[in-house]
Amino acid sequence: MRFCSLPLALLAGGTAMADDSAVDLPAVTVQAQASEEGETTLHTPTTAGSRLDLSALQTPASSTSLSGTTVRERNNRSVQDAVTRTPGISTIGTPGNGGTALSARGFTGHSATMQLYDGTRQYVGAGTVTFPVDTWSVARIDVLRGPASVLYGEGATGAVINVVPKKPFAGEIQNHLRLGYGSDDRRQAALDSGGSLSDALSYRFNLNQQASNGWVDRGDSDSLALSAALRWDASDDMSFTLSHDQGEQSPERYLGTPLVDGKFREGIRDRNYNVANADIRYNDQITRLVTDWRISDVLSASNQLYYIKTQRYWRNSEAYRWQPGDTVERSEFYRIKHTQEQVGDRQTFTLEHPLFGLDSRTVVGVDYNRIHFARQHDFASSFSDSVPLAGSGGGQYQSTDPLGYGPRERNLARQFSLFAENRTQLTERLSLVTGVRRDQVHIDRSNLVDDSRVDRSLTGDNWRAGLVFALTPELSLYGQYATSTEGVSNLLTLNPTQQQFDLSEAKQTEIGLKQLFWGGQGEWTLAAYHIVKNKLLSRATPTAPTEQIGQQSSDGLEASLELALGRGWQVSANAAFVRAEYDDFVEGGGDRSGNRPSNVPKRTANLWLNKDFGRGVEAGIGARYVDARYVNTANTAEVPGYTVVDANIAWQVLSDVRLGLELNNLFDRQYATSASSDGEQWYLGAPRSLFVSADYRF
Repeated sequence: MRFCSLPLALLAGGTAMADDSAVDLPAVTVQAQASEEGETTLHTPTTAGSRLDLSALQTPASSTSLSGTTVRERNNRSVQDAVTRTPGISTIGTPGNGGTALSARGFTGHSATMQLYDGTRQYVGAGTVTFPVDTWSVARIDVLRGPASVLYGEGATGAVINVVPKKPFAGEIQNHLRLGYGSDDRRQAALDSGGSLSDALSYRFNLNQQASNGWVDRGDSDSLALSAALRWDASDDMSFTLSHDQGEQSPERYLGTPLVDGKFREGIRDRNYNVANADIRYNDQITRLVTDWRISDVLSASNQLYYIKTQRYWRNSEAYRWQPGDTVERSEFYRIKHTQEQVGDRQTFTLEHPLFGLDSRTVVGVDYNRIHFARQHDFASSFSDSVPLAGSGGGQYQSTDPLGYGPRERNLARQFSLFAENRTQLTERLSLVTGVRRDQVHIDRSNLVDDSRVDRSLTGDNWRAGLVFALTPELSLYGQYATSTEGVSNLLTLNPTQQQFDLSEAKQTEIGLKQLFWGGQGEWTLAAYHIVKNKLLSRATPTAPTEQIGQQSSDGLEASLELALGRGWQVSANAAFVRAEYDDFVEGGGDRSGNRPSNVPKRTANLWLNKDFGRGVEAGIGARYVDARYVNTANTAEVPGYTVVDANIAWQVLSDVRLGLELNNLFDRQYATSASSDGEQWYLGAPRSLFVSADYRF
């Protein structure tokens, strides 16, 4: 418990130095939300980039903030749809990873692209995250690119995604109802309600139910998302917010399409080769109590106590291979269940104080998590059957696993960290932003088949330092150095061999420019970075011992532009280039040095053009481009690049009634978002679809 004395000592020392006459920093505001969150700019504080309440212009890192309104107006049904419209991030989602895995800055998967919910990390079990369900209850999404372990702990080498939900707000009760219907019998019924119940009580309630028959055979899906929060302003200086978020999902039971003699055949696009009784279900629950307290004019505190529970279930045939005679051989019959519980608490103190006579702000904090993870499964790895290529799968799930379906492992992880951040105004224009963090994780893994047990303690020390130079009040130049640590696989499910290795380590240098111009009508950003990750697992021959000596690196450029052109025109554009490669990596006897990592496109780009025609009519059209990607480390199989165009139009019929039309994949592009490691099975993007909606506010 000696760690706990450090933040208290820092606070005591900072308070002793405090001098109101010498401090001229903006106050840290106790959170109070408007009924609908507006557009974001470079002056908007970014929740992913720092706990210091810094705007993007003040943050020495590449970041993007998307308002919930913008997300929904661009046809983005999921958080992943939204963030892949930001620079340098692409999707690699499949049912096996919850459909939520991402690629960023040359690094892929949930172990490298961390996802937060209102600043709380969801620990990853077996490479899967399944929450939030959709974007209806999203107030904002903040993206921080590059290593961020100094902020959020192990992981986050490529990017951090923070989803900020809609919050209670003071004022008259407002309601928003949406009904929608579209292609493939897609339907939606949603409600957003919030406002004041009394002078001290306010609330927010969101409900969204969706269902569809799907674009593939037997592609039925449905989901229900609920978000409820109650805020009590106990005094002018203290508030409590109790919230509960829950998601139920049964996504499409589609796991890909086989190539025919190495080529994609358009005629089988809508075939589903899974078994008839395939099943995928996700249940997620997050309950939180947030306490915000302004102790004095220069000191405030925040505590978040939370409980997260997740259950996931799969029963599928997951591998499909074309055979001469136009049949499809099915294999990898898997039935899996995950049960995960996470209890945690995060306490932070924010202090505004002079440091050597300079204006300064410091955040210190601790967090603790206790995570239980249990897995049941059967793996019928030796079983296979065949179905006609011209058909659509069917048949029943079968297993030849001699142990049958039952409990296989139970894991417990305890995590404790101590962290601190500081921003000091060195001169009128130059500021220094620093951070340090120490993480300790103890992992206890029990094999329920042979009753064996292994445990390991891992430690991660990370830091960052960045300078921000305000060339003008609207133009910032920055540079930073940051580190991160990452497990050789997902921490909760490290096998006994993987537990013996240290955390992988990454280091990044980054420089960039950010500017608002034309009186706030436009903004642009530019970032260049270099990341090196070492301590990758490497093995000289298939029988040689595994060593932690590998290295991977990436260099890249990212640029973005937001511009209001006048006469109702607005444009949003971004592009990214990354050169990622293995510097020193041998996999099972194959030297991968010089190869590009799997699922990493060299180039990505996004464009969205919006036009306000007047009289309540608006229209938008956008394109998303993703370059070709290798699907294995040997770089022997590749998935082609793609460009997909979406569009929409909306009409404000009355002051409280709005009609909308979404057109997705406007030109019906046939493309793959990811593929199996041999490249013989593609996971296809959805075909052209339309969706009409009616919104009523009252």
